Order: sequence, then C-alpha cells, then structure tokens
Amino acid sequence: MDLKGRVAVVTGAGSGIGRAMAERFAAAGMHLALADIEAEPLAVVADALRERGCEVEAERLDVRDSAALEALAVRCFSRFGGAHVLCNNAGVASGGPVWEISEEDWDWVIGVNLVAVVHGIRAFVPKMIASGEPGHIVNTASIAGLTCPAFMSPYTVTKHAVVALSDTLRSDLAMSDAMIGVSVLCPGWVRTRIHESDRNRPGGEADASEELSMMRELVDGFIAGGIDPADVAEQVHDAVVNGQFWIRTHPEMEPMVAKRCEAIIAGEPPPPMLPTDIK
Repeated sequence: MDLKGRVAVVTGAGSGIGRAMAERFAAAGMHLALADIEAEPLAVVADALRERGCEVEAERLDVRDSAALEALAVRCFSRFGGAHVLCNNAGVASGGPVWEISEEDWDWVIGVNLVAVVHGIRAFVPKMIASGEPGHIVNTASIAGLTCPAFMSPYTVTKHAVVALSDTLRSDLAMSDAMIGVSVLCPGWVRTRIHESDRNRPGGEADASEELSMMRELVDGFIAGGIDPADVAEQVHDAVVNGQFWIRTHPEMEPMVAKRCEAIIAGEPPPPMLPTDIK
C-alpha cells in the first residue's frame, strides 16, 4: 500500500504511541486527522506537523462519544476526500484486584479501550468501503491482550477484547471482499504516559492502597525503561505497508505468551502473573 498523499486517522494522538504514529505517517507523506482528549498536547503535535508541511485536521474529543467520532469522519472525508489508514489508538489503564475496582472505573476503561474502537470502526469503515480504495485499520491492544497479569483486570479484559475484535474484523472484511487490511498492535513496555491515565479519569485521580502504589512504582520503572514510541510507530508503518496482522514489538516476551497458550491446549490453568512478570 502506497501511503503518500493518502489520509491517516489517529486517536490518542497527543502523546506516546499515537503521537509517534502521526509523525511517522506524516513522514510518509500522508495527510492526517488527529484526535485526543487533551487539547493542548494535541495542538502542539498538530502545529509541529503543519510546520513540516503536513495537512492536519485536529479535533479535541472523547473517543467514548460515538457522535464525536462520526463527526470527525465526516470532516475528514469532507476535507481530504477519504481515509485510508485508521488507527484506533486511544487508551487508558486502571488497576487493583477485580473486586475492588469501581463500576465507574470499569465503565471508563471499557469505554476508552474497547467501545471507542467499535465507535471508530462504525464511523469510518463504511465510508472507507464505499470509497472503493485500499485501506488499513490498526487497533492498539497490548501484550496484556495475550497474557493475564494480576491487578490489571480492566486493562487486560479490554485488550483481549481488542485482539478478538481485530481478528473478527479482519474476517468480516475478507468475507465482504473489502480492500481493507487489519493489524492489531500488541506492544510491551513503551515509554508513554499510560501509567498516568488518571490525569484524564472522570472524577479525578483515584485513591490507591499502599500495595497498589508500590506496584505502580515498579511498573513506572518498567515503562521508563521501555522502547521509544518511534520504534513502535515504525513497526506500525511497516505492517500497514505490508498488510501484516500481528504487530508484536517485544520478541523476548513471546515465550511468556507461548507458555500460556500451551497451558490452554493442555487443559491446565495458566501460571499466575504479576505486571512485573511481563519482561
């Protein structure tokens, strides 16, 4: 798929992997429709890309709002005449034992990480199919979508669901003879602000137990030592160009995934995991 002159849509584009994907697609000569819930970081990204000569449509929106994503799709097609790469990337995280996580936090994480991906697909894919042009969809999951670490249940549940949704979407599009490919991004530790998701949590930051605070400090260290978002964006770019479904950024983590799959096939319970076991 030749990307030059085509249009990429990226949610969660104000920072982290989303920002890196926007920058990589801009370097490939694409026009961009960007969205983020944080207006100021999004404006910084959009202005920097415009200075490089990129055409950018940037909208501050909450991806849980289906009408807002539909409106972004309408503006994107109106301004650019189409959309060719859709990156449903916005994501948040919340942690703790399953039974202690509030209904509000479950709703928030499921809304951003999963339901928003459905909203993005519903808003853009019918228009992409109707255009008759080749396209590609990238849904951001996680290595947590292939494993089940403790104390991350809302995040893990949604990322498993994004993997399943992406696989099903790939089959649906193939059965419909649509010229649209699908990739699911399953990164390990990346230097992003996912561990600071509470900054956008409805109602403000949540209280954490002493044990959970200690766990978060350990996770913060793994994130700080993670790979650069630009490295992830490069792999995303290559997957789009080459029509690759799986995007796994940390080959060293694959034995951990294999061990879980082997336990499933053997009819045995997978070994318990902590977030700090993801290494």
